[in-house]
Formats: sequence, C-alpha cells, structure tokens
Amino acid sequence: MVVCGLACWRCRWLLPLLLGLAIIMGIIALAGRGWLESESEPYVQQASLWESCTRGEADLNWNCESLMDYGWGRAAAATYLVGFVILVICFALAVIAFSIEILRFNFVRGIGGLLFVVAAFQIIGLVIYPVKFTEEIPLTGDNMFSWAYGFGWASTVVVIGCAFFFCCLPNWEDEVLGNIKPTYYYSSPERAPYLN
Repeated sequence: MVVCGLACWRCRWLLPLLLGLAIIMGIIALAGRGWLESESEPYVQQASLWESCTRGEADLNWNCESLMDYGWGRAAAATYLVGFVILVICFALAVIAFSIEILRFNFVRGIGGLLFVVAAFQIIGLVIYPVKFTEEIPLTGDNMFSWAYGFGWASTVVVIGCAFFFCCLPNWEDEVLGNIKPTYYYSSPERAPYLN
C-alpha cells in the first residue's frame, strides 16, 4: 500500500527554516570582510561591504578606507541592508503564519511577494558593488570576490526559491491543512503474487 499526498503539518516549518538560513547567510555577508580579497600571496587587499583595506607587502597593518564616502558604496550597502531588513520581517511573518491553527494562505502569498522584493533589493546591491568597486577603487595584484560576497548571493538564491514556494503554497492548501483524504493505491494479487 502506498500513500500519496502531502503529510505536511510538520513539513510546513521547512520554509521558515530556509528563511532563517537565508538570514544567517545575510548576517555573514553583512559582517564578513571577504567581499574582495587578494587571490594569492602577498595578500595586500581585502574589502567588505563597508570598507576597502590595503597594505604593503612587508606591512602588517591594514590601511582601510570607508566605502561609505562613495555614493555607490552607500547605495550598495543600503539596498542590501533594506533587503535584509525586509527578509527578517518576512521571517517573522512566516513564523506567525505557520503558527496559527488556520493557516491564512493569502497571507502566505503576500510573504512570497515580499520575498521577491527582498531578492530585487539584494540583487541590486550585489551587482552595484563589484561593478563600481572595480571601476573606482585601485586594485593591487590579482583579486577575487570571495566568501562573504558568495554568502550574499547564496542568501539571495535561497530567498528567490522561498518566494516561489510561498507564492505556490496556496495551490496545495487542502493537502497542507489535511482537508483531503489521502489516495491509496493497491496492487492486484495477479501483479504482486508475493502479497498472498
């Protein structure tokens, strides 16, 4: 006997859990100093969303310059930060939506719409940063956009996936709420003689 259907009363927490994961990756991206780093030794350049640091080959101290002095630096930080704040709000709304007994599916679809807005803000910030950074900041040696910048993109990809799921979830409202009986498929004895 095979049971088909969504037994999702417990599985409904997967989407808020994924949003929580996106928040963690967003925090790492916001706080990380690895948006841009020197690719190989000597490590003479590193940058975060907030500042760019360089040093000489024999120097141990970093000389940092704030990216908030540039209009594009403020724009990149502001758009990514606005997206992150809306993401935190969506996480709180998702926890509330999935906590109540009667799940409000129009509310869930609204969260999906907000998540698309989050993705748009984050993508704008993640595109402005490398384009303007490489145009206006003098680079020393071979550099690469590194792990913290990657966490920013990973957070954005998770947000886009969750946005699609939140928007499509109301299509399976009855299955999630358990309002529909599961469909059972039985094999006939001729097809499965081992069941006799």
